[in-house]
Amino acid sequence: MMKHEWRKKEKDVYIPKAKPEIIKVPEYNFFTISGKGDPNNPHFANYITPLYALSYAVKMGLKKNPVLDSYYDYTVYPLEGVWDISDEAKKNFNPNLPINKDDLVFTLMIRQPNFVTEEYALDVIEKVKIKKPDLLINKVKFEKIEEGSCIQMLHIGSYDNEATTFKIMGEFAKKQGLERESKLHREIYLSDFRKVATEKLKTALRFKTK
Repeated sequence: MMKHEWRKKEKDVYIPKAKPEIIKVPEYNFFTISGKGDPNNPHFANYITPLYALSYAVKMGLKKNPVLDSYYDYTVYPLEGVWDISDEAKKNFNPNLPINKDDLVFTLMIRQPNFVTEEYALDVIEKVKIKKPDLLINKVKFEKIEEGSCIQMLHIGSYDNEATTFKIMGEFAKKQGLERESKLHREIYLSDFRKVATEKLKTALRFKTK
């Protein structure tokens, strides 16, 4: 059986066009970790590392010993983040001013294939926690998340310029008779910001609608 590659097999979910589109996102499994603060600070990497450590532990463990039903080899899914601002920041929010990045709150996550059970995932968390005690493994959860009806669009360039893309998405939502459910939004990182020039970064942006 060929390896399942999300870039090829799940383009509708992960590779949006550079124009808004409506999508319904079903329930998926994720390793998640939550935090707060400026993503440009060095400490931000401490939240990303455990997600990859666990995701590769699941992948390689099953490749060596495929004990789960319906197992198939796959490419590890991309890093995703759901972003908001703190409750305190919301009290003084001014849409005409740039957001103070220290006020950001986030949940980062990496999807796991549907065949990965909670029991297996929690067992991997315990094993990696022992092997790599310096990582924030104890903050990681295994969760099932269903986004449902969303609007998404490809953003190219700096994360700081995402407001332009969100404005286009918001106008599209109005034309479709839809409202944005909340200020929360999801980013799916299709480029490695450590290796790709800022102006070429590709990020899938998504928000829920009602």
